[in-house]
Amino acid sequence: MGARKIIYGIFGQRAGSVIVGTWNWLWGIPVDKGGTGAVMVAEESLRAMQETVQRLTEAVATQVAAYQRAEQKYMQKVREYRALENKARLAAQRGDQEAARLAMAEALRIEAILGPLKENVETAERYVTAAKQKLAREKERLAAYKSELSNLKDIYEVNKALEQMTRVNNAYSIDSAKSQFEAAKNAIQARQLKVHALSELSEDRSEQLAAQLDEMALDDEVSRRLAMLTGQGGGSANLPLPDLDFEKRLPQ
Repeated sequence: MGARKIIYGIFGQRAGSVIVGTWNWLWGIPVDKGGTGAVMVAEESLRAMQETVQRLTEAVATQVAAYQRAEQKYMQKVREYRALENKARLAAQRGDQEAARLAMAEALRIEAILGPLKENVETAERYVTAAKQKLAREKERLAAYKSELSNLKDIYEVNKALEQMTRVNNAYSIDSAKSQFEAAKNAIQARQLKVHALSELSEDRSEQLAAQLDEMALDDEVSRRLAMLTGQGGGSANLPLPDLDFEKRLPQ
């Protein structure tokens, strides 16, 4: 990390990213795991390809110009040869043998170099043809890489959006709150059980037993009285009767 900061400080963010990305690539280290650095490395690599294609275009143009000059020189010598040959013919027709011989001698000297010149022109033509074909291939590859870079940028933007969505989903997840809720619920239930147990321990067992006996005696008495009322108990209960003459004794 320290070396990366130094490189960025010296060369800048863009050039530094390319240097770091190239170094990682040489050592088999992933380039920024598909992040912003990877996109910058791809862009810088594409610019390097464009510069190479531009230099190749200039080199091809230079070769074409050289070929054209060689071809022009060859055609010029061909025209000179034909002119001298025609001059020698005309001089011979006039009977001027000396002029005819001089013209033919000059034509022969030019004829001697026409063969090598033609070979040079044909060689230059092959070079130019090969260079043009290579330039066409490199331009096609460059166009393909441009399209691929555009696709890579789109993929990067989609990945970035998905990462943001993932962070949002994680940020608004109720899992942590749910865990806290469950922990609080368990704590409350445990406290309730503890309080109930302490309450039972604090009660007097003898009082509980007496209360239970009183309740049992009351149940027995209720059953006995009901049996007496229905004639199943063998006698009537000595129940207190109401005073029927109560209203008669009231003052008028």
